[in-house]
Amino acid sequence: MQRIAEVMTRDVRSVTPQETIRRAAEMMDELNVGALPVCDGERLVGMITDRDITVRAVAAGVPPDTAQVGEVMSVQVRWCFEDQPVDEVMQQMADTQIRRVPVVDQNTHSLIGIVSLGDLATKHSAQVDRTLEGISSPSEPDRSRLAH
Repeated sequence: MQRIAEVMTRDVRSVTPQETIRRAAEMMDELNVGALPVCDGERLVGMITDRDITVRAVAAGVPPDTAQVGEVMSVQVRWCFEDQPVDEVMQQMADTQIRRVPVVDQNTHSLIGIVSLGDLATKHSAQVDRTLEGISSPSEPDRSRLAH
């Protein structure tokens, strides 16, 4: 059985909750990614996506040069451990409709990597179609974080 450690990306850049939204967007552009883990030190505290920036900041008129990542990041983050079976994590991704999952150390909960649908597609393609179908099915709008 294949484990997350075999498919995850290890050298992951992150931002702090105090970084500006503009800096997070610049990092996403530099790295060609749509999401960044948010860490306080090495501890994972959230995720910020290009969608968070667009919907929670730009659409709400929040200034990107002064607003902080912590104001718009997603705080309820799903994560996994590197020794978890790939199939189990793929099922969680489908159930929660997410395309990337941070990988944290089991003892310290510090960020050690990330596993994305792309990682799974290139390194574990057996169930990717089923996972993508689960992730892509329509979901209800998230109205829990309206503009401040």
